[in-house]
Amino acid sequence: MPAGTPAVPVAIVGAGACGLTASIFLRERGIDCVLLERDATPQGSTALSSGFIPAAGTAVQRAAGVADSAAQFAGDIQRKAHDTAAPHLVAAYTQAIAPALDGLARHGLQFELLDGFLYPGHTARRMHTLPQRTGAALVGALASAAEAAGAMLVTHALVRELWTDGTRVLGVGYARPDGTLEHLACDALLLACNGFGGNCALVDSLLPAMRDAVFAGHTGNDGSAIAWAQQLGLQLADLGGYQGHGSWAVPQGALVTWALMMEGGVQVNAAGQRFHDETQGYSEAAVHVLAQPGGTAWNVFDERLLALGRGFPDFVAAEVAGAVRHAADTAALAALIGCDAATLAATLQGTRLVPPWCAIRVTGALFHTQGGIATDAQMHALRADGTPHPNLYAAGGAARGVSGNAVWGYLSGNGLLSAVAGGFLAAQEMQR
Repeated sequence: MPAGTPAVPVAIVGAGACGLTASIFLRERGIDCVLLERDATPQGSTALSSGFIPAAGTAVQRAAGVADSAAQFAGDIQRKAHDTAAPHLVAAYTQAIAPALDGLARHGLQFELLDGFLYPGHTARRMHTLPQRTGAALVGALASAAEAAGAMLVTHALVRELWTDGTRVLGVGYARPDGTLEHLACDALLLACNGFGGNCALVDSLLPAMRDAVFAGHTGNDGSAIAWAQQLGLQLADLGGYQGHGSWAVPQGALVTWALMMEGGVQVNAAGQRFHDETQGYSEAAVHVLAQPGGTAWNVFDERLLALGRGFPDFVAAEVAGAVRHAADTAALAALIGCDAATLAATLQGTRLVPPWCAIRVTGALFHTQGGIATDAQMHALRADGTPHPNLYAAGGAARGVSGNAVWGYLSGNGLLSAVAGGFLAAQEMQR
């Protein structure tokens, strides 16, 4: 590192849910840390999410009388991933997420359980959310808690360089808005930065099914963590895993909650026909929707489900933008979609839906990737020979998740599970 470089015990690249969580628990033990955030304020993938964190065995669950366990949660993750998710990470995350959320409650984050329905693949009510039910509220609350705990946040700090002596990480170099490069030395470094969903070349080569999909994630997901891993000779894993979403309103460009599908809504194509089982999950639905004529479909639901949707801020925003269309009867709905009325009537006959109808035109979108740097259960990055790096950690979007190596392996909430539990585990290990 250049002479006179300032130093800190822990440097964290990225101030999303992962980095902020790690900083909060580091500060609980009095460990100084600096968060280096590329944007003007913490946002990242967390701010674009719904802000729902799955956890089993929390105080919030117990207070609500929900019977759940880490083992039950782990079983749900592996069933969704067809037993292809990394077992050591599944065990570590499902065991760590409850103490992580209970610990965050000590810092003012008051979680509540999402009620009324289960997301695909979950066998218990375990989605935890702040009252605002948005990812922006979650990242804002985490940032406030981190700064109150004494973590230092440096914004407009785009990390460009990782410095090593061949064995240990020495520090980082980061670009400032005026183009100058500043440096920070550290005893330990946590990569909590990004995936590669915003890198067209990597998506084209690693996720060909998504090469024509809308990217609905954060632009900071540029694949830097993968590039650094390759430079440092680290293992990469599950690069074919990602979270898609089959309910991205077009042309409004807004997320439409999958709760509508789980409670009886259906997706039909331009011919007025259903083309997949919507209850299997919204991630793989992205591929099914993109395979339809024009790469689009219609979410069809009724006024009962319209009322349910209005309980989600993202849905409200989509409705305000004009995404929700209305039809008094099946003939009018068929005219809206442009399909044969008799075909559509036959499609809807076996559902629980009743007119008048609501419909939203949607496409498949790529939200974030689930593959990245391979780690052990303590979030140490793994070298090519499988040994843990002594002072380099990776978690959240930078690291391998628990969704296996394909789109269908994503269980709802896996992204924030990996981010929050991974940040918690990294902080615990750095305290040893």
